[in-house]
Amino acid sequence: MRNKTRNIWLSLFFIFYFLFFNFSSVSAGGLPDFDGDGVSDKDEVEIYGTNPKIADTDGDGYNDWVELNTGYSPLNPKRVKLEKSDYDNDGLSDRMELNFHTDLTNPDTDGDGHKDGEEINGGFNPLAGNGAKLEKRIEVNTKAQVLSYFLGEVRLGSFPVSSGKASMPTPKGHFTIYNKFPKAWSSYGLWMPYWLGMQYGKFGIHELPVWPNGYKEGENHLGTPVSHGCIRLGVGPAELIYNWTPVGTPVFIY
Repeated sequence: MRNKTRNIWLSLFFIFYFLFFNFSSVSAGGLPDFDGDGVSDKDEVEIYGTNPKIADTDGDGYNDWVELNTGYSPLNPKRVKLEKSDYDNDGLSDRMELNFHTDLTNPDTDGDGHKDGEEINGGFNPLAGNGAKLEKRIEVNTKAQVLSYFLGEVRLGSFPVSSGKASMPTPKGHFTIYNKFPKAWSSYGLWMPYWLGMQYGKFGIHELPVWPNGYKEGENHLGTPVSHGCIRLGVGPAELIYNWTPVGTPVFIY
C-alpha cells in the first residue's frame, strides 16, 4: 500500500514537473506563452484576438506567429492576407485594426454604437467613444514622387504623383488646404479636376490636367516630376483624396 501511494505521488510530481517546465516556462519576448506559438498570451488576448491555449487558432496548419509574421490572418483558416481580411465584418481590414489598435473580434471596439470602419471613414477615433476626431494630414515625398494620407498616426494609403519639374519645383514645407473645387482653371490653359489649393491657391494637388479638347495630360508621367509646380494625381486617387480632404487639412511637402 505504501509503495502504491508513493508511486502515485511520484507520478503526480512528474506530471506537475512536466506541465510547469513545458508550459509555464515557455515565453515570448519574456512574457508567458502558454501554447508556445511565439506570441505572448498577453498579445494574443489584448491585440490579436487569438487563442492563447492553441498555437494554431484558425486550424489551418500554420501557427499564429508564422501567420502574423508573413502577413496572414491567424483568425481565418483560408490563406487570406491581413489587409484582405475583415474578421468581425466592421468595414475595417484586420491590418488596419492592428494599426489603429482596435479589437479584431469586436466590430464596435469602443461600444458607442458605430462600427470601427464607419468611425474611421468619418475621421473619428474608434477607441474614444465620445465623438473625438483624429487629425487628417497629407504628406508628399517629392524624391519618391509619392503622396500619402494619414488619419492620426496611421497611414491609410499612398499614391504615385507627378510634382514640379526642375525648372518649376513644387514648394516644400508645411502648408494647409486653402480651397477646393471640383474643377479649377489653370492660367496655362487647361482644367485641373479635383483641385485642392495651397498657399492662397498659388499651387495645389489635382488630377491629371485636361486640355479644352478633352485630352488628359501626363498619364504616363506619374512618378516623374514634370508639372508646373502642382502635385498631379492619377484618375481615381485624385477623386478619393479630394473627397477625403477638408479645407484646413495640413500638408507636409518634402
